[in-house]
Amino acid sequence: MISIQAKKHDNFSIEFKFGFNSKEGGVRDDFSVNAWMFVPNSLDINPENYGKKQFYRDIKSNIRLITPVYLMRDIAQDSSLPLVSLKRALENIVSTPSQENLDAYEYHLKMFAAIFKSALRDLAAHISAVRCLESAEYLVDDYTCNSMLVLEKFRALYQIIDVPTVTEKTRRLFRLCDEFMSHVVELRTIRIIKVIDEETDSPMYIKIREKFMSLIISEHDYKLSQGYGVMNEDASHNRNLVFHRGMLKKFIESELYIRLDKKKDGVAVQQIYYSIAAGVAMIFATAVAWYSQVKYGNITWPLFIVLVVSYMLKDRIKDLLRYYFAHRLGNKYYDKKATITIGKTRVGEIKEGFDFISETKTPAEVLKMREQSSSVEDESRIFEEKILLYRKHVTIDDEALAANDDYPMRGINEIMRLHLNRLTHKMDNPEVPIDSIDENGNILQLKVQKLYHVNIVFQLQHDSETEYHHFRISMTRNGVIDITKL
Repeated sequence: MISIQAKKHDNFSIEFKFGFNSKEGGVRDDFSVNAWMFVPNSLDINPENYGKKQFYRDIKSNIRLITPVYLMRDIAQDSSLPLVSLKRALENIVSTPSQENLDAYEYHLKMFAAIFKSALRDLAAHISAVRCLESAEYLVDDYTCNSMLVLEKFRALYQIIDVPTVTEKTRRLFRLCDEFMSHVVELRTIRIIKVIDEETDSPMYIKIREKFMSLIISEHDYKLSQGYGVMNEDASHNRNLVFHRGMLKKFIESELYIRLDKKKDGVAVQQIYYSIAAGVAMIFATAVAWYSQVKYGNITWPLFIVLVVSYMLKDRIKDLLRYYFAHRLGNKYYDKKATITIGKTRVGEIKEGFDFISETKTPAEVLKMREQSSSVEDESRIFEEKILLYRKHVTIDDEALAANDDYPMRGINEIMRLHLNRLTHKMDNPEVPIDSIDENGNILQLKVQKLYHVNIVFQLQHDSETEYHHFRISMTRNGVIDITKL
């Protein structure tokens, strides 16, 4: 199956997270993602000023393995795979400090921290979604007690490598993971408290809030005792700390990110088609020259004119055939393809394609979804929207993926960021003055945001399953206001 999530990343970009989940026990999975992007004609986006090169510059994608799924209470068990694997890696680095054991030590450290972060995120989201925490206080205890238990068991493992034979650099890797996990607990718990503060101030909610606050204070004190950075009133310090935490996140998740080897798709077939086009054009020119010489004999003015015209037509025929073949290639092949590799093992492939298309070539289901969000009838026709089609095909070798890791891998995530700066170039002022009257009949002038809507309809296909998702991006010249799932 394919999952999709969308959010505003910053003022000028939105982020789509695709989850390509492979079948359990499968051999190969094929996924297709088609996205139709409806852009108002007033923004002047067309094939002449926004071609494939510009579009791919505006897209940034990161591919990563889906973090293995564990419940927090399961990680806290002494027999849990993440805990057992990490302990074994630490013992190996102490007994035999080889490069292979060093790599395994770093890998299991990062995986443990990433699994902990994922489990904490899921549990925090579950708690935040509960309508009445008063009747589900056991979830609060699960969160506070088990997260602390996991941290205690993780930190207790440090004494295994706190020996003279292990280098300071090696021990520092452990402390970096410890700092990251402590920060994650603080961050997630603060977000839960923000949700709680929006609820009633009943005595039970105050008690629940105190439990979460106790966890935050405990981790804050721990970070101070270990010399880890905490926020204070120093702007320079806070700026550097935010940067450090960003680097920490990238460091921890580096084991999950996958390298892509990108290249143009269909190059060999394209050259064959272009050679056929040149050959057909040459056959035409040669046939005309042969026929003319037979008819006119030696060089004469009629023969000279016929040869010049034939060569002019030869070039046109070649270009027309190249255009025809390129169009056929665009429908059958993709613009780019990338091999997904983990280490030296090929685990899949991704192909991407982009083009402007007409409304007549857009599926009826997509047009219907677009119209459902319209505030007036035939809105897309009134604004003469341009339709951009982005295609993606993902293939995952399930056997290669499953054989590559110590943890069960369910598939890959793609975080695709779409930058929309180019769409704002020809927008009106972000605010426009509107004359109105108040309740007393006085004329007043209001400043109102000048909105533009960009609609994106996704078609997600996996095996025989097909899903559609419709998102609307609201923008002004100052950037993205929000993105809404319709």
